[in-house]
Amino acid sequence: MTDLPRRVEIHEEGPREGFQIEPGPIPTADKIRLIEALAETGLRHIQACSFVNTRLVPGWADAEAVVEGFRAKPGVHYTGLFFNGNGLDRALAFSGKLTINGSISLTASAGFTRKNLNRSPSENLDAMKKHSALQQSKGVKVTRIGVMAAFGCNYQGDISPAEVVSTLRDGMAIAEQTDAPISLFSLADTMGWATPARIERVVNEVRSHWPDMTVALHLHDTRGLAVANAHAALKLGVTEFDSTVGGLGGCPFAGQPKAAGNICTEELVLLCEEMGIETGVDLDALIEVGRMAEQIVGHQLPSELIHAGSLDAFRRKAA
Repeated sequence: MTDLPRRVEIHEEGPREGFQIEPGPIPTADKIRLIEALAETGLRHIQACSFVNTRLVPGWADAEAVVEGFRAKPGVHYTGLFFNGNGLDRALAFSGKLTINGSISLTASAGFTRKNLNRSPSENLDAMKKHSALQQSKGVKVTRIGVMAAFGCNYQGDISPAEVVSTLRDGMAIAEQTDAPISLFSLADTMGWATPARIERVVNEVRSHWPDMTVALHLHDTRGLAVANAHAALKLGVTEFDSTVGGLGGCPFAGQPKAAGNICTEELVLLCEEMGIETGVDLDALIEVGRMAEQIVGHQLPSELIHAGSLDAFRRKAA
């Protein structure tokens, strides 16, 4: 066990992750309303939209309108997701408002690579080499390698720590070939296969090869273990997490259309607070935004906390 971190960095992905999977069209104004409300909670990193193929992800056909429409709060970093040159160009059109983060996106599962991207692993490596070089050529530093399905896959089954390390080695080879200064590995539990024991095995194995690299986690709550997995990661000293308000979202290519989304931001904040770890987030304000998100999508979200309320709210009443 490593000493607990003093503070964690939370990357809120509710708008992007959530609105990509909702079946009905979400009005642009409601997307903007949620983004602006999130920025008032103390969150400092918000993934606001996705610049992807609008035929495959129609929920983000209005990405440009959303970015144009929201009022940026000073001190908050807003990002947009992109996977290819077209998406990069769309994001760069808003470089004054968005923080453009370059990355190399890989997956530890050949089956999911095919399902998600319609590519073989070798085709994806070639594509990522070109994409990394393109990002660098346009002044976007590539500092991150993301590995999807890092803990297991609905199409391929268990993923071993060695397979994750092999995938990261592929990414580091691309980084070396394209002069990309990698400083962070993001490990994604895309389909909710992680358990606390898997978190410990994978994170420790990755760190044994790259002890100075920052490791971030993108956790899904498909099987109700996201908070337990975050707890295990915090005890390992992990300091960066992706999450979504209310538990919005899910992967549209994971083969489980009714699966829960990401770890709920408010539940991650509560966990950290009760462990004495700072987040900089006003939990009660965030809970209200979670209730807003539930109203916007028009159905119950996975978060228990937006219905139960924070512990501090009840402590104040008891006092």
